[in-house]
Amino acid sequence: MSDAPLNVSIVGGSGYVGGELLRLLLFHPHVAVRQITSASQAGRYVHTVHPNLRGVTQLQFSHPDVLEAADLLFLAAPHGQAAGSIDRYARLARRIIDCSADFRLRDPGLYPRWYGFDHPAPAWLERFVYGLPERTRAGLASACYASGVGCNATATILALAPLADAGVLAQAVVDVKVGSSEAGAQVSASSHHPERSGAVRSFKPTGHRHQAEVIQALGEGFELHFSVTSVELVRGVLATCHCFLNRSLQEKEVWQLFRAAYRSEPFIRLVKSSSGLHRYPEPKLLSGSNYCDVGFEVDPDTGRVVVMAALDNLMKGAAGSAVQSMNVMLGWDERAGLAFPGLHPI
Repeated sequence: MSDAPLNVSIVGGSGYVGGELLRLLLFHPHVAVRQITSASQAGRYVHTVHPNLRGVTQLQFSHPDVLEAADLLFLAAPHGQAAGSIDRYARLARRIIDCSADFRLRDPGLYPRWYGFDHPAPAWLERFVYGLPERTRAGLASACYASGVGCNATATILALAPLADAGVLAQAVVDVKVGSSEAGAQVSASSHHPERSGAVRSFKPTGHRHQAEVIQALGEGFELHFSVTSVELVRGVLATCHCFLNRSLQEKEVWQLFRAAYRSEPFIRLVKSSSGLHRYPEPKLLSGSNYCDVGFEVDPDTGRVVVMAALDNLMKGAAGSAVQSMNVMLGWDERAGLAFPGLHPI
């Protein structure tokens, strides 16, 4: 492979995911950022929108209309935009990673139900590989197109996968608690500080769109109940999954399933201690990192297994998984550009 850096560009770079992509890519050992686009911020220095990058880069936002060819495009535009322009983007880059929901679901018939629109480019869906390397690594290794992942779906999939893959999961009741950055950079009534501060707000008790990704990734061999609650965090997802099994498992057996599933995964850490403050996964500790921490507890009275998964929604739930997918697609070390372990305390 050539030692020349891969020229990459970011489309839709003024949002939180676009900013995280730029932060990661500026320090990636194998890439050079060619352009970052924003219709609303064209001509401005990126640090005026992403102030953490002040003094790090002199890049300015380009208008999307003057997007140039690159080796790889990251698309970080709002849902619905990438699908309408995919033919144009494919002419500009051999490889594309889309961070929106536009190519996550393989069945075009699911889009009206979960996203409220008919997919404008259904023939493209089968060309995209779901961008969660822990589930689709083999497909990504030969792919030119990767989809984004839903942050809530990512935490839930990684929490449930060892039990679902073993065929022991009969029913899962999942409650996902999420931070405010999941709603994006656009202000709204729900993000207004007096309304958001101190909130523990049921956002989607039923019918959350990320449920479709969980079913697609893990199959329909178990009954899934999925709720999302907004809490006072900026970054972070904590999925608490109440798992009811079709046969009883001892704690040792559950350990065996999770260790077998994740012992070789560079960004999955099993967090389960019998003592100490941080006995279980905690989103706060993962801010800025690409890790997903997974833990569990077995209820000896009922046989219920409670599995918890925590991650940073902007990282492992979005930009981090996108960069990890790029690393797999290019045959690089999956950890390239993603070594930051988070901060403590924060």
